[in-house]
Amino acid sequence: MTARHLARLAGAAVALVTTALLVPAGAPTASAAPCPDVEVVFARGTFAPQGLGGIGQDFVDAVRAKVGAKSVGVYAVVYPASTNFPTAVDGIRDAANHIENMAATCPNTKMILGGYSQGAAVIGFTTANVVPGGVDPDEVPKPMPADVADHVAAVALLGTPDTKFMDMIGQPPVTIGPLYAGKTVQLCAPGDPICSDGDDGAAHTSYTRIGMTDQAATFVAGRV
Repeated sequence: MTARHLARLAGAAVALVTTALLVPAGAPTASAAPCPDVEVVFARGTFAPQGLGGIGQDFVDAVRAKVGAKSVGVYAVVYPASTNFPTAVDGIRDAANHIENMAATCPNTKMILGGYSQGAAVIGFTTANVVPGGVDPDEVPKPMPADVADHVAAVALLGTPDTKFMDMIGQPPVTIGPLYAGKTVQLCAPGDPICSDGDDGAAHTSYTRIGMTDQAATFVAGRV
């Protein structure tokens, strides 16, 4: 990775911090019923306060608008979402625990998994069927049971950190598990240096403005 690319990534991080501080996090909305028709499990991006984050809330609002009369529950993944990136494992553990619990207690609920930026990596790793190479299996959650995938209707990832970025922060690449890959959409804004070789730091916060949160919601709504 060149010094120029590192500088671009640093610029993107600054833009992300600034926007996260200006955009209030959306609070999770209580389910309309003990077992909703649909449940969105969403992991926010770096530095967003606990909750859905601005982009997560926009995604949930778009999903609600597209699923008609279906009841929609929301779960915001609990994890630090800080630049101490190894703590993302807390989010993987929290997301997996919630998903497995929902599959057991609300078997007819169709789950939508979503994430933005670091949160997209969290959700991506949550779907994995194996522990990534180079990671101590004793330090991370075990992969979810295979039958849990039957309860997940769709996965939407926005601004997923690419392999170069993950290498830079000393983490394994994000890989979607084979049971989830066919029902996953991954969207990367043009020029976003977190998920591509782009150099537009502001692009990483543009997903709602350019219609990609709505695009992701259209994808998942068509599968519930």
